[in-house]
Amino acid sequence: MRIDFSRTALDYATHRAGFPDLLFDRLGALGLRIMNAQVLDLGTGTGALARGFARRGARAIGIDTAESMLEQARRLDREEGLAVDYRLTRAEDTGLASGTFLIVAAGQCWHWFERPCATAEAFRLLAPGGHLVIAYLDWLPLRDSVVEITESLILKHNPGWQMAGGTGMHPEHLPGLSEGGFRGIETFSVDIDIPYTHEAWRGRIRASAGVAASLAEDAVARFDQEHAAILKSRFPMELLQVPHRVWAAVAIKPYIRCGHARLAST
Repeated sequence: MRIDFSRTALDYATHRAGFPDLLFDRLGALGLRIMNAQVLDLGTGTGALARGFARRGARAIGIDTAESMLEQARRLDREEGLAVDYRLTRAEDTGLASGTFLIVAAGQCWHWFERPCATAEAFRLLAPGGHLVIAYLDWLPLRDSVVEITESLILKHNPGWQMAGGTGMHPEHLPGLSEGGFRGIETFSVDIDIPYTHEAWRGRIRASAGVAASLAEDAVARFDQEHAAILKSRFPMELLQVPHRVWAAVAIKPYIRCGHARLAST
């Protein structure tokens, strides 16, 4: 199934929730210095994670391979009065200088990369003692929830979609970080509810890999019409409280002295 998020750029920018404050609070508690840090956001999309760092005083660069997504990111930055430097390039081969970043981050996208190459590139880009942050904000298909019903509908319209039934946990990424030279790996997760109107939830789902990023335009319209009807009949409340899980892995690029690794404190 071919995935092209550039087809969903407007819905993506409008309806996908950004990472909550608690993610950045937890990163700070783990010793990451964000204020004045040089930060690179891989697979930035519409810039949600990059803006989160920029709001907290970081000098952020966001990269992506979809120009339409970066256009939306720049628009959102202008509306908020932020200045992130967006560039069109690949996470696996950024062309940026080695050792120049204190934080390299990837939000909601590490699974899309050629991970050994992306890991090696992140390691190269980080200064010794710098941190790699892999973060996710995933909906949770709890029993009889709006998420479970919505996922069933996506599968009805797109049987090739393979991302249903997720737990919001991504331990499969951790061995590759260790193999890539990272140390001091820590993970955390927090469950939250995110409020969505019916219109916003429909937009959020259209912006997903299983709908507008992979279905033809007429198929998206048919899906959206049925989705609207199901929401109206099964979940008539004005605001949907949609269960999500924030999950993150944080890893350190170690200093190397006399052939021995020493973990750096930032």
